[in-house]
Amino acid sequence: MYEYINGLITLVEPAYLVVENNGIGYRLNIANPYRFTEKTSRIFYIEQIVRETEISLYGFADASEKKLFNKLLDVSGIGPKSALAILASDSAIGLASAVENDDVSYLTQFPGVGKKTAQQIILDLKGKLDDLVSAADAPEQSIVSKQDHRALDDALDALIALGYTSRDVKMIGKKLDGVVDTTDGYIRQALKLLVK
Repeated sequence: MYEYINGLITLVEPAYLVVENNGIGYRLNIANPYRFTEKTSRIFYIEQIVRETEISLYGFADASEKKLFNKLLDVSGIGPKSALAILASDSAIGLASAVENDDVSYLTQFPGVGKKTAQQIILDLKGKLDDLVSAADAPEQSIVSKQDHRALDDALDALIALGYTSRDVKMIGKKLDGVVDTTDGYIRQALKLLVK
């Protein structure tokens, strides 16, 4: 329901922080809240989770952290608190490496993750974290460069929504970079390459 909130951080606690926007303080459960300081304005990507007894907001520093959180929630046995603990303890690159290399012992170091849950994480996420690793691994681009690639990024997201694997889409994306300048054009070219 909500995508992000832009506001002033008014309180930082061990498990959450409060962001004020238009006179309302929103409590965001967040991985490692102490990386943020009070009295600073910031945008947080948020995820609302509704349970029988509570409605909670979870906050993230960027969109890729939110995507990783949601992918972790798709794993049987991982709830929001366990997902936050994994996000607080590790980077997307370390997690993806452990998943791809079937490293159960690495995954069991996280709170609330036993051997069965670690095996389930590997089973459910293998091959699905490539896009997050490339986003975390990529160097920062200028704002102009990001705008120039918006059409390509939108086209690649559309291909993933169509059901193509992130690995296939990533390989096709390298071939498409700079070929055309519209999202529709990129999608048409990508589909021709994927069908071959």
